[in-house]
Amino acid sequence: MGKITRIPTKNMSHEQWLAERRKGIGGSDAAAIVGLNKWSSPYTVYADKLGLVPPKEDNEAMRLGRFLESYIAQRFCEETNKRVKNCNYILINEDYPFALANVDRMVIGENAGLECKSTSELNLKRFRGGEYPENYYVQCVHYMAATGAERWYLAVLIGNKELKIFTIERDAQEITALMEAERMFWTDHVVAETPPPVDGTEPTSETLKVIYRDSISNDGAPIELFGRNAVIEEYLECKRLSKEYETLADAKAQQLKADLGLYETGICDQYMVSWKNVSSSRFDPKRFILDHPELDLSAYYNHSQSRRFTIKEAK
Repeated sequence: MGKITRIPTKNMSHEQWLAERRKGIGGSDAAAIVGLNKWSSPYTVYADKLGLVPPKEDNEAMRLGRFLESYIAQRFCEETNKRVKNCNYILINEDYPFALANVDRMVIGENAGLECKSTSELNLKRFRGGEYPENYYVQCVHYMAATGAERWYLAVLIGNKELKIFTIERDAQEITALMEAERMFWTDHVVAETPPPVDGTEPTSETLKVIYRDSISNDGAPIELFGRNAVIEEYLECKRLSKEYETLADAKAQQLKADLGLYETGICDQYMVSWKNVSSSRFDPKRFILDHPELDLSAYYNHSQSRRFTIKEAK
């Protein structure tokens, strides 16, 4: 195992911590790089490391996660009779200088660490049968690579009601594969300042919106998109097929609704079909304005700006 460098974080400001974090790939970045994080993507990580997007704003869910970390670590100790300690460092293994480890806890008396997670009760089914999300697993493999640990414990508090504990043993092949993927990403994209391919995911779309939020008007002199004719035609074909499949799906739904008739539920083998009445009340702003023309509501409008994407045949 290579020599490990320790960068103290105890007295770092949040801005300093963010600056250090951009110098390498963190545990939460790893799953995004290999396409196993639905909240992030390779393009998102690339934009973050190059400072093309602002840091993610702190929110209540993030604050709660940090607050619960100590509680989860304590409950882990109670359930396992193990002891843990804080690790107020960013750890960097000289074998993988691009990989950063900012771990939750290290386990005392063994070469192991602990990752603490809190998640919604809606995710309970993802943990049944001893399973856990792939992005959690990748994060733990990343930490084992960066620290040289033999195992990593994963403690997950689900809906503030149930604690699940998992043990992930070191797997040399998994570490080699992940570190190679991270090395290639860091060298070929971040260092080279060459963006990874776009992938059609929502995180990538949101990242592009942030980077290219403000547009330059050039209707009179459109830029030349050299060699993109095939891309445009493929896009139009995908949109056409998507509409066809949407119409086909609607037709299937209509057939099942006709089968149900006045009944709300039906069953077919392993499928339960329902078509139930749902009541809702919505505020009608247009009618309110007509009924109260004397009121000035301009201060209550939320103004936003976005870019609209269209393709049409050139004249």
